[in-house]
Amino acid sequence: MSDNNAKRRYAIDFLGKRHIAVWVSIILSVAAIGSLIGKGINFAIDFTGGTVIEAEFPVQADLVKIRTGLEEAGFRSPVVQNFGSTREVLIRLVPQEGLKGEELKDRVMDVLNQNSELQVKLHRIEFVGPQVGEDLVEDSGMALLLATISILIYVALRFEYRFALGAILATLHDVIMMLGFFSVLQLEFDLSVLAAVLTIMGYSLNDTIVVFDRIRENFRKLRRGDVVEVMNISINETLSRTLMTSFLTLLTVIAMALFGGEIIHNFAVALIVGIVVGTYSSIYVASALALRLGVSRADLLIPEKEGVSDNRP
Repeated sequence: MSDNNAKRRYAIDFLGKRHIAVWVSIILSVAAIGSLIGKGINFAIDFTGGTVIEAEFPVQADLVKIRTGLEEAGFRSPVVQNFGSTREVLIRLVPQEGLKGEELKDRVMDVLNQNSELQVKLHRIEFVGPQVGEDLVEDSGMALLLATISILIYVALRFEYRFALGAILATLHDVIMMLGFFSVLQLEFDLSVLAAVLTIMGYSLNDTIVVFDRIRENFRKLRRGDVVEVMNISINETLSRTLMTSFLTLLTVIAMALFGGEIIHNFAVALIVGIVVGTYSSIYVASALALRLGVSRADLLIPEKEGVSDNRP
């Protein structure tokens, strides 16, 4: 396939710009890792332990007033949000040094009753120990590790080990970007955000598999054209599907972030970041890495049977 013929087969030369994309990814990844090392992640009470309180107000609760009252009473970084109705309030407190059990409960109820004209009902108060948080961190790490190994095995069996490495590195790139985003902005990282990270791993991998599938198909269908040309044709052929899927998914999660309330806000923000990064990596990072690892047409061709003619273009 000549250069002119190749250019007619695709509109955008994605892999021709792969060096720029790779450097952008390297710089952003280093910045994300630097933030994770320097600032760390702002783990929520799900991981650090603390106290969860559910209370019901006789009238609509003023969340800002409650949050300010708790801070003035000495509680650090209280999380106050509605659940069920505007009269029901969920309060999450990080571990308070030297303050436990009944004393903590009384202090909180004093604040709530100060901010209400009528008596506030306490529905639930639970103390989450730090061991629970440690168990969650270990289980979460194990979930990520098993998911990564499973993806590696699946892609290696379905395609080729260099495609598997490309898909894994692209997926890790997406995870690092999401964690780095939460670290830089010090957004609260709770179990819902962890669920978003695992969701994006599957989402990004699905997009990457679609592109790899088309690359394999075109390697077997097109006889002419080098590896870069075939990959470019494949990415262009799947581009409309990739962008349309990402756009429609983004509309949903943006609506969740804007109107879903505080409980799912960080979950939706994590999905927004993950979808944007995952779309970029499925177009640029995964294919560029497979190319860099030396994948070739011969790796994906079906062995020809003797006496069968080759009708490929």
